[in-house]
Amino acid sequence: MARRKDRPGPLEPRSEAILRAIIEEYVVTAAPVGSMALVAKHRLAVSPATVRNVMAELEAAGLLSHPHTSAGRVPTDAGYRLYVESIAEAVSLAPVERLMIRHQFGQVEFASEQWFRLAAATLAGATRAAGLATPAKPASCRVRRIDLVANGIRTASLVLVLAEGAVKQALVTLDTPVTQPDLDTLSARLNGRLAGRSARQVETVLEQIRVAETADGAQPAGSLEKRVVERIGTLMRDFDAATVEDVFSEGLLNVMAAPEFAQSDKLRRVFSVLQDRHYIGALARRLASGGDVRVFIGHENAHEEMHDVSLVLASYGRPGRATGVIGVLGPTRMAYPHAISTVRYVGGLMNELVDHLYA
Repeated sequence: MARRKDRPGPLEPRSEAILRAIIEEYVVTAAPVGSMALVAKHRLAVSPATVRNVMAELEAAGLLSHPHTSAGRVPTDAGYRLYVESIAEAVSLAPVERLMIRHQFGQVEFASEQWFRLAAATLAGATRAAGLATPAKPASCRVRRIDLVANGIRTASLVLVLAEGAVKQALVTLDTPVTQPDLDTLSARLNGRLAGRSARQVETVLEQIRVAETADGAQPAGSLEKRVVERIGTLMRDFDAATVEDVFSEGLLNVMAAPEFAQSDKLRRVFSVLQDRHYIGALARRLASGGDVRVFIGHENAHEEMHDVSLVLASYGRPGRATGVIGVLGPTRMAYPHAISTVRYVGGLMNELVDHLYA
């Protein structure tokens, strides 16, 4: 993970050990950490007075803060950032955790529409935070199936199922009354012409329809076919233009149980931001360019509503085939090493699934 240029320089070993102890203690207790408790629990081999002096130095460096109601200290976003990048040791998931996670994914085999839901639930259960996942989305979607259903005398519902599992719907107006058998016949013809085709290829078929209608005169059935294909092309282009289609989350109760969010609407605002596909899309583009797992701590998040939480995210899939985002969200008081290793491991499983689907 690349180092940030704006963080403090390396600490001397004693200061590093004390900062590590404070952060790991605070992650567990959610209470400001005092020097006496730190010496007693972490066997630092220094006096409480020495610890207090180092804590004051760390506070002056912006790595700790000092709540007015307590004599103890708590980590700042900068303290967590230094911990993640330079102090915390990388951990591997225990073999039993890896086995359990892989077994869960084995239950859905290669049902792609369930991967991202399972990924979010698995991450939430493993980290006791909120798990996040977006579906694997290709750069160019393709048609799997088209259905037309009569809604009334003058309208029909277009149901477009994409090869990637997404389902899109739109209303199509009818110039003249059309029966359901007529719509079934048109659906069968369009499935024959468009199944497996991309948005660009659908545009080519649309142009062929336009040329044929110009030559033959616009017949009612032909006009309806053209209108439906135009709507299909629009739905597909809109899908391709979006970096992220949906965001699924599991484990909200895990985060709600954290004392940071007790009797607060902070979390409601956080999850409102997460439903903004543009915000997640921007993160997805950053992940695609950075590789591996990325950590966004507190005020490093662009939205003010996200300043009390951290995100541990990774992209999965294969560029040029299909990509998505997985990760966890929790308070900045997070067990980062375990969260990072869990996201990395689940990301590897998701890569395997995407490789199988698009092989």
